Amino acid sequence: MAPSMAANINPQGTATTVGRAVPVAFLLATIGVLLVAYGFVRLCQNFNHAGSVYGFVGATLGARSGVVAGWGLMGTYIFYTCVTTMAAGIFGADFLNKIGLWTDQPSWAPFVISAIALALVYWLAVVPIRQGTRILLTVEGITVLLILITAVVVFVKLASGSSPDGKSLDWSVFSIPSGTDASTVFLGVVFGFLSFAGFEAASTLGEEAHNPRKDIPRAILGTAIFGGVYFVTVTAIEMMGFGTDQAGVEAFTKSGSLMGDLGSKYIGNWIGTTISLGAAISAFGCALACIVGASRLAFALGRDGGSQRLAKLSGNRVPSTATAYITVTAIVIMVVWKAVWGVGAFDIFVGSGVIGTLILIVAYVLATIGAVRFLFFSGKTKTAKWEIIIPIAGLLVLAYTLYRNVIPFPTSGAARAYPIAAGIWLVIGIVGVLARPALANQIGNKLTADENLSSNR
Repeated sequence: MAPSMAANINPQGTATTVGRAVPVAFLLATIGVLLVAYGFVRLCQNFNHAGSVYGFVGATLGARSGVVAGWGLMGTYIFYTCVTTMAAGIFGADFLNKIGLWTDQPSWAPFVISAIALALVYWLAVVPIRQGTRILLTVEGITVLLILITAVVVFVKLASGSSPDGKSLDWSVFSIPSGTDASTVFLGVVFGFLSFAGFEAASTLGEEAHNPRKDIPRAILGTAIFGGVYFVTVTAIEMMGFGTDQAGVEAFTKSGSLMGDLGSKYIGNWIGTTISLGAAISAFGCALACIVGASRLAFALGRDGGSQRLAKLSGNRVPSTATAYITVTAIVIMVVWKAVWGVGAFDIFVGSGVIGTLILIVAYVLATIGAVRFLFFSGKTKTAKWEIIIPIAGLLVLAYTLYRNVIPFPTSGAARAYPIAAGIWLVIGIVGVLARPALANQIGNKLTADENLSSNR
């Protein structure tokens, strides 16, 4: 999860559908994520497995459902690799332009930087990554701090009436513009879920953490809570800073770096440029998280399915072959998208984000259903019975978000391809499971025998 990257670009996707009400969409996404986090926390307290959703759903709903869920989450991480590498290219190009190192850039400039970023991501993913991730987390922390400082300054200037262009606090950001229906609002919620995507990624490291059944749940819940407060607050200030009228919303959607531009305008060019650089590095770190998560899922599926190639570990105990496959798949998706449809970097960012999020919602639905079955309907109830309302509420939010992004079905533009692409990915997984029942049984036996999926039952 990359909070500084997400705060600088994801709200633009929401603003194109809900206008000034970006914080409302992010608030709804926060509620949904916290409800879903309950299931992940409870499952991680009982299981620890490199396959995350694949292992959890497989242990609670059966091997076939587990494979479909794992395939879905792996697809999400692959599409999000496209999202984050494109974001790294967009922010990197914006940074080079701001410092005057590469001005008058051609349209392919973000693609060059994205390619360099993805090569570095792959390298970090196949070597011992402890030091690399510490550096990335440090940069991310500094960038988030600068974003928060900028947000406070913008808020104070808006409240005191001393903003550069006379804007003031406008709480209409928490109201839905007239003429905007529920379907439109939940189209914007998708980008809220996109911003949180990765909050559960720590669960893929369940076999590598020292105290997974305690530390992993803390990481997941802490990330979800922090993300909710952070995103709702920052998006509200961003929208107020740009302005809630039509001109402000238009400037908001066209910004090269939301908090970077606000920092330059309200404080000084130095902080805006620094935030843009930090957002690029944040996107790079998120791409690394996506590659790591997807490769662990591919490793787990290959190991339990008898694929020696995918289950191969390097001398560093890293699934290097699976990492290579995931990286190549992401490259193919981006190359095909660019070559066939001739789209720009931001178009790949948006499209991959929507497709990945729709797949992710299905995986979350399966994981939540598995949590309900395991906690409340598998013999002795493992928690207070009243708590069942939490995952049920989460299912309702997920189902409604998914429904509103498919019905009414988009009839024009690139948007109609998003649910189709997500559906195709999921259908491939379902067909693969149905076509090879013996393999599903083999995976089921492996899951049953795996000590990491032996719960406190």
